[in-house]
Amino acid sequence: MKFLSLFTALQESAQAHSSEGTPDLQYMLLHHLLDGSELEFEILGRGFVFHLPHFEPLHVGGLTIDLSPTKHVVFMFLAALLCLVIFIPIGRAMRDKYTDRAPSGLANAIEALVIYFRNEVVRRNIGHGADAYTGYILTLFFFILFMNLLGLMPFGSTATGNFMVTGALALMTFVVVEISGMRTLGFKGYMRTIFYAPPGLPPIGQAALMVILTPVEFLGKLTKPFALMIRLFANMMAGHTLVLSMLGFIFLFAGIGETLKWFVGGGAVLIVIAIMALEVFVAFLQAYIFAMLSAVFIGLIRHAH
Repeated sequence: MKFLSLFTALQESAQAHSSEGTPDLQYMLLHHLLDGSELEFEILGRGFVFHLPHFEPLHVGGLTIDLSPTKHVVFMFLAALLCLVIFIPIGRAMRDKYTDRAPSGLANAIEALVIYFRNEVVRRNIGHGADAYTGYILTLFFFILFMNLLGLMPFGSTATGNFMVTGALALMTFVVVEISGMRTLGFKGYMRTIFYAPPGLPPIGQAALMVILTPVEFLGKLTKPFALMIRLFANMMAGHTLVLSMLGFIFLFAGIGETLKWFVGGGAVLIVIAIMALEVFVAFLQAYIFAMLSAVFIGLIRHAH
């Protein structure tokens, strides 16, 4: 279904944006990968375009803040809504219905997944006091997972293919990590994670090493969220770019001979189907990696020694 929706959308773009009969692949790629103010979908062969509302920007001091919804914002809200719709009823059922017996069905599967994350991801990487972070780590995993999977649905859009989205998620993890470090180590212990002088050295050696290590430690704090942001964004963007590029070959070589056209088109379709199957695995993997690394960074600062 996702393949067919992409093919239809690319075909319409190729017909609408062509130069002397040659499809504009650059427009097709940017139009479907980047954020926008329109939602495109198809019902019974008819294409529809829904224009999202535009609000007047807010001016706060020298900043201009535009709160108008975009395509990626809509799919972020859909992912958040899925989290609420799935987990609130399951949480209530676990509290009221399954107090004296094991859960069944979806609740059983969710319980197994939650226990796995608590034991193998959160406790293993954070250590003592880790259970307090289980809710945050699980929220990260499922929120990112739903955004990734919505991008694989027909006429869907991958919000995690926007580095502003992944950057906001990474910023939240950065705040949680640093506040956790302050609460665990105290202000003095936290400052030692930035201004560090190895004990046992003469004062001159400690001062020299502090001058060298302080910028390194400070940059290390910034590179962790930056790595989270780029890893998730690049992996999701790369897969969709490859899929759209391979589909674009079908329209790019539409004017060649009949036999060669079937060869190029058939090969492109087979490759795209294989990549789409791989994208499902990548959607789960990237959500897991983001959640796991967040737990690792929290554990590192809580046990800075």
